[in-house]
Amino acid sequence: MSAGPPLRLAGKRAVITGASRGIGRSIALALAGEGADVAVSARGGAELEALAAEIGGLGRCAAALTCDVTDAAQVERLAERALGALGGVDILVNNAGAAGSHKFLGHPDELWHRMLALNLTGVYYVTKAFVPALVEQRSGRIITIASIASKVGGRYIAAYTASKHGVLGLTRALAAELVGYGITVNAICPGYVDTPMTDGSIANIVARTGMSEAEARATLAKTNPQQRLVAAEEVAALAVFLTLDSSHGINGQAINVDGGEVTF
Repeated sequence: MSAGPPLRLAGKRAVITGASRGIGRSIALALAGEGADVAVSARGGAELEALAAEIGGLGRCAAALTCDVTDAAQVERLAERALGALGGVDILVNNAGAAGSHKFLGHPDELWHRMLALNLTGVYYVTKAFVPALVEQRSGRIITIASIASKVGGRYIAAYTASKHGVLGLTRALAAELVGYGITVNAICPGYVDTPMTDGSIANIVARTGMSEAEARATLAKTNPQQRLVAAEEVAALAVFLTLDSSHGINGQAINVDGGEVTF
C-alpha cells in the first residue's frame, strides 16, 4: 500500500478557542488532519471532550481545556496548560465569539459590553497570553475568525459590528508589530456560515418576524451572491492554508469567505 501525501503540519502545535462546535470544531479537525497536535478550548461541555477524543483518534496529541476568554485569569491558565500539554505553540486560532442583535433605539448596554468582551477583549486576552511563546521561538501563526461585519455595517448589529471592526484593527496592528519575530497575524471574515451560531440568528429572526425557520434561513442565504450559507469546512480550509510555510508572506490581511458579498 502506498503512503498518502505528506502531512503539511506535522510537528506543529495549535490552540483553538471556541472549538467545541461550528467553525472552531472544523478548524481543529482540519489542522489535526494535516498532522498538527491540537489543544481545543471552550467554556466546557461534553462536546469539547468528544472533539479531543476525535482528534486523538487521528493519531494526534489532543487536550480539552475549559476557559472563558472574557476572564483574564482563566486565559492565563489556559496558556499555561496548553503550552504544557503541547510542549509549545505554533498556531493560535482565536475563534471564540458570539453574535447578538438589537435595534439601536433602546439598545441594551449589557449587549454592548457582552459583544465587546467576548469578540474583542477575549481576542486581546488570548493573544496577549500566547504571544510571548511565539516571540521567544521567533515564529508563529495567529488567525482570528472575524466577520464581514469587520468591514461593513448592518442594521441591528451595532455592538457586534463594533466588536468585529475592533478585531480587524487589532489584527492589523499586531501584524505590523510582530512581523519582525517571524509571526504572521491574519483575520478570516466569513459571511453567514451554516453553524449553531447562525441557527441562533435564524431563531431570533423567527421570533421577531413570524417567518418560518425555512424562510429565515433563506433570507440569510440570499445575502450571499451564491445564494447559500458558507460551510464551516470552507473557513477551516482557509485557516489551514494560512498556517502553511508557503503562506508566510500573507500578513495583516482580512480574507473574506462570503461568496462575493463584500469585495474588499
